[in-house]
Amino acid sequence: MDDLILDFLHFLQVEKGLSTNTLVAYERDLRYFVHYLEEEQGAMNIRDVERIHIVSFMAYAKLEGKSPRTIARYIASLRSFFHFLLHEKIANRDPMIQIETPKQAQVLPKILNLDDVEKLLEAPNASNPLGMRDRAMLEVLYATGLRVTELVRLQLDDLHLEMGFIQTIGKGDKERIIPLGKTATTVLERYLEFGRPRLRRASERNDVVFLNHHGCGMTRQGFWKNLKHIASKAGIDKPITPHTLRHSFATHLLENGADLRSVQELLGHADISTTQIYTHVTKARLKDVYKQYHPRA
Repeated sequence: MDDLILDFLHFLQVEKGLSTNTLVAYERDLRYFVHYLEEEQGAMNIRDVERIHIVSFMAYAKLEGKSPRTIARYIASLRSFFHFLLHEKIANRDPMIQIETPKQAQVLPKILNLDDVEKLLEAPNASNPLGMRDRAMLEVLYATGLRVTELVRLQLDDLHLEMGFIQTIGKGDKERIIPLGKTATTVLERYLEFGRPRLRRASERNDVVFLNHHGCGMTRQGFWKNLKHIASKAGIDKPITPHTLRHSFATHLLENGADLRSVQELLGHADISTTQIYTHVTKARLKDVYKQYHPRA
């Protein structure tokens, strides 16, 4: 079974161009299914899996407290896996036929209002190299809607500040060209001129834009940890993740008149239905404003 999973992951990486994070998620889902087979079905052969076993697996996951969203992701991973096994003639039937994805409640993304965004962006101490870096990372994240992985992977060659844009490689190895506003450009230029040289190790060549105190590229985990500290310093007590700024970027664009297709392009969504969630967010915010300010609400 391990070899089949590794072959499948290799296929996804080479043929589909999926990112490392996506591959890790697929592997985690499939190994949970293998765990189920070992615990409940006596480590049965993958070729013997039938529809009834998939239904039983869904019930098993639910009893273990997995959310409908998580179970839906398991089903999507298994559907791709068994399609691969059929294509490679490793299996001769597809147990995923007529398996319905569990319905899940639509969860609106959490966003920051403009006041909280301002507080967050102003919180880092920009008088030292680390503070300059943190301020620049936050400004770029909010100005572009980058995923955190895209942010920490930015290379110096990806920056075209004189022309006012950056480029990045997103999911599926798709390149995006994203405008960068004047404020973010100014803050980023200051970091590149005064902050980054003091973080970079003179003996090493490193073209990653954002460096940690060791002179190496920032990690997703390192930025997440810093973000929590900065949010606390800014007095923001609501839960916040790097994706919160991406959500805020998209929502604020739509609230100020941007069209959905443009926001889809900026975010790098393959399907516009993914972007449409932000229209629900703006409607929900309108309701809140109405209830707060209308005298007859």
